[in-house]
Amino acid sequence: MKVAYVFASNMACTFKLASMILPQLELGIHGAQVVGMMFFDDNLYLLRQGDPVGERLAKVAREQGILLMACDQCAVRRNLAEGTFDQCGTGSVKAKGMVEGVVCGCFPQLYAALASNPPDQVVTL
Repeated sequence: MKVAYVFASNMACTFKLASMILPQLELGIHGAQVVGMMFFDDNLYLLRQGDPVGERLAKVAREQGILLMACDQCAVRRNLAEGTFDQCGTGSVKAKGMVEGVVCGCFPQLYAALASNPPDQVVTL
């Protein structure tokens, strides 16, 4: 089964991703193929360059072909992207200061990025 995760609730990355999902992915025991992760609000802070958990996630994502996408508007608000609010949703906003492999986007970009490898389930945490 292929899964995509949406990290939308407060501290979803601090607990659920960092202490459950990521260690399972690193050990190869997660039980589902993760094809993508979308990050909203303060969950983006885990994706900053130098964050130990974010760096581990970037490594796993690179090895396992997992899409890492940050909400473009959330990233602009947190100075983690180059672009303006007017560009949000267009695919023009670029990640800055984030771990390798993170892209910024909104739902249109998420759908397009997952179209060639769609998940069977989407889990919102």
